Amino acid sequence: MQVPVYNLNGEAIKNIEINDTVFNVPFNEALVHQVFVAQRANARQGTADTKTRSEVAGSTKKLYRQKGTGNARAGNSRSPLRRHGGVTFGPHPRNYRQDTPKKMRQSAIRCLLSVKVRDGELKILENLELTEPKTKEMARILQTLGIENSALIVDGKPAENMVKSARNLPATKTLPAGLLNVGDLLSYKVLVMTENAVRQAESLWSKTPVEEV
Repeated sequence: MQVPVYNLNGEAIKNIEINDTVFNVPFNEALVHQVFVAQRANARQGTADTKTRSEVAGSTKKLYRQKGTGNARAGNSRSPLRRHGGVTFGPHPRNYRQDTPKKMRQSAIRCLLSVKVRDGELKILENLELTEPKTKEMARILQTLGIENSALIVDGKPAENMVKSARNLPATKTLPAGLLNVGDLLSYKVLVMTENAVRQAESLWSKTPVEEV
């Protein structure tokens, strides 16, 4: 599949061939949903905790006698019915982790990359080398590419000037190609990749070996 490559002025300067096994696969909604749910679950710390009536501080003595007071029967002050008492059916530390096979995660990423291409939401830059960190310059580049919504900017390797130039822009995130994930691909409207990032993505997630250039 042929796709255009843009320079930093938003001009299409050439076309490149991208791997169909990465950027042109059918969309599998159930698979993407399962991987996304697992990713969100694995991000949970699972440290929320409440004290039961056996854990809260307080006397275990019966508050008053069973009969003859005219009040309802009462146990001790740790009862969940009373202020400062224990919590009934509250959360306790647990592990939310869901295991997903590596092939499933890779397939979900291929599905979303293919959707970006089909929907015209993938913009490929020849390079994104900035001489200095400058938010205004990054905003100009995104504007020349016609990006008005959120954007995920991906380069082949972490570039300090690129990261610093984009970190103050709203709804914009930068990532190295090796850390692309389902959650970020779903969260950002437009995917901006450098040509180097595209080749790295192909080498990581292609079903067939890709020769490095």
